[in-house]
Amino acid sequence: MSDTPSQSATATPIRRLPLAEFVAMTAMLMALNALAIDIMLPALPDMAVSFGLAPATDHPLQCPAVLDAGSNDHQLIIVSYMLGFGVSQLFYGPLTDRFGRRPVLFVSLAFYVVAAILCVFAPTFELLIAARAFMGASAGGSRVIAVSAARDLYVGRQMAKVMSLVMIVFMTAPIFAPFFGQLMLQSGMTWHGIFWFLAVFGIAMVLWVYFRLPETLPRERRVPLNPRSILRSYWQVIRTREALGYTIASGFLFGALMSYISSSEQLFHNVYDTGTMFPIWFAGAAVAMTASNLINSHIVERLGMRKISHAALIAFVIVSAIHAAFALAGPVPFEIFYALLLMAFFAIGFQGPNYNAIGMERLGAFAGSGAALIGFASSFVSASIGGLVARQFDCTVTPIFVGHFILGALALGVIFITERGKLMGQGPAH
Repeated sequence: MSDTPSQSATATPIRRLPLAEFVAMTAMLMALNALAIDIMLPALPDMAVSFGLAPATDHPLQCPAVLDAGSNDHQLIIVSYMLGFGVSQLFYGPLTDRFGRRPVLFVSLAFYVVAAILCVFAPTFELLIAARAFMGASAGGSRVIAVSAARDLYVGRQMAKVMSLVMIVFMTAPIFAPFFGQLMLQSGMTWHGIFWFLAVFGIAMVLWVYFRLPETLPRERRVPLNPRSILRSYWQVIRTREALGYTIASGFLFGALMSYISSSEQLFHNVYDTGTMFPIWFAGAAVAMTASNLINSHIVERLGMRKISHAALIAFVIVSAIHAAFALAGPVPFEIFYALLLMAFFAIGFQGPNYNAIGMERLGAFAGSGAALIGFASSFVSASIGGLVARQFDCTVTPIFVGHFILGALALGVIFITERGKLMGQGPAH
């Protein structure tokens, strides 16, 4: 089995990084997004106080007897970022298909650094939210180009395997980022210092990409940049059944993930009062996803993407149904809440890389547009849906996990239709 998509004899040869470095770089490019979300979570109470969203107490986000309309406004620090991240990918896709991966990536990384600095100096909550949306829009390029470059070099089950390896490295960000954010705060640094760290990390990525990443899209495979070609590219993606179906399913599935992330600080501080243990409990879910990504990378070439991801989605729906039933019955003991949470995240880890690979395997020259549309669904759509679910937070776990069940069931329904009622099949041979 070849490591690369087939190329004609006249095609420009593509220079490759060693696999380990390519995986590490791709993961770090995607981690720009995870860091910008997860490293902020321990700082949300301080930011809420700083911008007058909560009183200056030892527990600024402690649930009042009655939640007012603004009690969940600090969630917008996360949601606004993801909305910008999602929308921007629709533009980065055509741009990178036209100009290549490297130049567009340099621009997005530069904007990321600028946006982080703007967040430091934002004088009002509204301007902070605008700067966070700009920061998310900047990071959209790194996500699109990371997936597009992987598709330039790998296809089918091999791409799924590579993306699983990427996800293993990438998932170290949500495991360690909250610890690092809390450590910075405990060392006397304010939340502003976290944004300075993100700016420095962005500069480091610019240098790594400049000196090491080759261009993976030869000139002969680039497509014109005009409204007609952009619409044609996206129409090609939309009319590809697997791309459309798995894009919609990703939006629902990752909407459940975003609802948890947006409300996680409240769940662990307000519902269960875990205090400084929050980063440890939050990391557990990331470890569960990392474990399933590692397992997926070892079994996907043998069992196939569909069999694994469909079984995992069914498991996610069942676990979410059990969690929702417990929540509706009354307060959920922490041990049950956390055990079911780990099971759900373990199931999610089997789906992300496989959905990406299934959705992109037929797209070929439209890889940038495909990565952009799938990224749009798994970020903008998921942030919109997840943010709406998280806004229902009422100092119980009920809204979040009833939402998980509904969204999981919708994702399963979409994939059932996409696969014409035949779940866990083999799909095209690669």
